[in-house]
Amino acid sequence: MLNLIDVEAGYGNIRALKGISLTVGEGEIVALIGANGAGKTTTLMSISGIVPVSAGQILFNNNRIEKTDPDKIVSAGISQVPEGRRIFPGLTVLENLEMGAFLRTDHRQVREDLEYIFNLFPILNKRRRQAGGTLSGGEQQMLAISRALMARPDLLLLDEPSLGLSPLLTKQIFEMIKKINTEQHRTIFLVEQNAYMALKLSHRGYVMESGAITMEGKASDLLTDDNVRKAYLGI
Repeated sequence: MLNLIDVEAGYGNIRALKGISLTVGEGEIVALIGANGAGKTTTLMSISGIVPVSAGQILFNNNRIEKTDPDKIVSAGISQVPEGRRIFPGLTVLENLEMGAFLRTDHRQVREDLEYIFNLFPILNKRRRQAGGTLSGGEQQMLAISRALMARPDLLLLDEPSLGLSPLLTKQIFEMIKKINTEQHRTIFLVEQNAYMALKLSHRGYVMESGAITMEGKASDLLTDDNVRKAYLGI
């Protein structure tokens, strides 16, 4: 579904991605792990068209998208949940969700997706008339994920979904991510600082260091790799 081929990208004269290549297959959960500043968020921002790609190719469903505007990338079937959630704090929960479906015209399906989200996250149904900025951190993360789902993406990009959450809330969020993958057959590309949780959840994984992919493989194999365990799992 998604292929990055020798992608380079950055900010001004800073080259954050140094020719990375990776794939995400349909129906997979794929994790990208690494230290802060390794280039993980830049990878997602490049896929979403927010950070310009200076070299290489990004293919989504066999179509090149590295020069495509962000709104067209959303229309093509890619939605991103950014680091730090970035909901619309002054809008209600319902209005935030409606913003996620802004580009859609299949109104009946939008209503069905809204019902699915309220079943997935019942607390959002209870808070539907409440301003997004008044929600707890965990509730805002649920809202951010749900807003992205309202675009009905083929590929969901998640950037640090556990950031700032307690271990209990992190566990709940990851359980919901797994449920989205299995119930809705959503393909998910996950960037996560909690390497253990990310690899436990995922089918495959990549390790990024200083803007380069240094390891890849089945998530279960990476979990037992001595180098990964020492560097990222604290074992």
